[in-house]
Amino acid sequence: MAFRPFQMIKRFLPTGLYWRSLIIIVAPMVILQAVVTYVFMDRHWQMVTERLSQNTVADMALVLAEYERNQTPEQAAEIAMRANTFLSMSVAFLPGENLPDTPSSNRGLLDHSLSDEIRSQINRPFWIDTQRYSDYVDLRVAYNGGVMRVLALRSHVYAANSHIFIVWMVGASLVLITVAILFLRNQIRPIERLAEAAESFGTGRDVPAFRPQGASEVRRAAIAFIQMRERIQRQIEQRTAMLAGVSHDLRTPLTRFKLQLALLGDTPETEELKADVREMERMLEDYLDYVRDHQREETEIADLSDLLNEIQYDAQRRGREVRLETHGDLTLPLRRNAFKRCLTNIVDNACKYAAHVWVTAVRDGDDIDIVVDDDGAGIPEDQLEEVFRPFYRLDEARNLDEGGTGLGLAIARDIARGHGGDIQLARSPMGGLRAVVHVPV
Repeated sequence: MAFRPFQMIKRFLPTGLYWRSLIIIVAPMVILQAVVTYVFMDRHWQMVTERLSQNTVADMALVLAEYERNQTPEQAAEIAMRANTFLSMSVAFLPGENLPDTPSSNRGLLDHSLSDEIRSQINRPFWIDTQRYSDYVDLRVAYNGGVMRVLALRSHVYAANSHIFIVWMVGASLVLITVAILFLRNQIRPIERLAEAAESFGTGRDVPAFRPQGASEVRRAAIAFIQMRERIQRQIEQRTAMLAGVSHDLRTPLTRFKLQLALLGDTPETEELKADVREMERMLEDYLDYVRDHQREETEIADLSDLLNEIQYDAQRRGREVRLETHGDLTLPLRRNAFKRCLTNIVDNACKYAAHVWVTAVRDGDDIDIVVDDDGAGIPEDQLEEVFRPFYRLDEARNLDEGGTGLGLAIARDIARGHGGDIQLARSPMGGLRAVVHVPV
């Protein structure tokens, strides 16, 4: 497997548009600031330190030359006083002394700069210590018969005020980053609102307060979303009106059949015809439920525990054994009647082909899973997805719509997906079929 560094980097990068945009803006600015700061500070420290070292060594050379003109104690004291007053250097002439035996410090820019200047301007044996004192630099130069010791202020030989530049650079960077964050946040917020509106509409929740905001491209996308939503709603209304008409037209002749059969009295022949009429009514209801717009029902905050208790009671009233367990807060916005139909279809199918049914509802973060297990015959694994196809019917012992239209699971999945969720089938640990209804909160 080839090494792909970009793939490794992508795993640690944020996925959100806001943070990606912030990185695109802030990262180049920070890198540029860092490079400029490094280059400038490097040259600044080197140049300023060299100039300061040059001036300090020049003052030392002047003081030493003045002393060598007249090496008397009185003259030495006068020269030391003037150096301290006018040059801010503490100077001491030590006749008969030698340079220290320890080697000079030679570990930084200041050491190299002072050494080069002393060799260039004074050209005598010297010794330097830039580490012992925090505020001073100890410089010693040998002359004929002794040593001149100079304690120079570190600020006079070294660029010590560079932190001001760093403070300005960091301050400017923080201001620019703050402006970028505020600006980006205002630009990303309309996109987030558009995404939330699309997600809400996709799960059947109305978003009447949504309106276009933000940049022109975002406004165009928002206007396109609103127009698409209106077209979908018009199509739904037209389909609902057509289905209402079809339902009325089909129910009218069925009602006449029922009246005519009632007038014929109770005979074996009429009982068979009545059973056929009831079957036709049930099939008609299944067809209409499949194509009916469940999204026309208003979304409300409902407790799944109450809804599942109702389903359990209905099943037990028909002599079915259904065990129910609920865990966590199961309150969420949904179209209650439609979702009850979804769960009822699944539980009824399980009850029809199994002796025992277990229903478990669990909340995990922002998701709720309703698991329906049974101990029936189950479904072949290669047909677990096929049974969701409309009008699909199994030839095996377990037919989820035996004597029906083959729309039970299709209707259930349609309702679940209308709530932003889904239904998955698998082999149950109880030996039969497991149906998992997943829905986001």
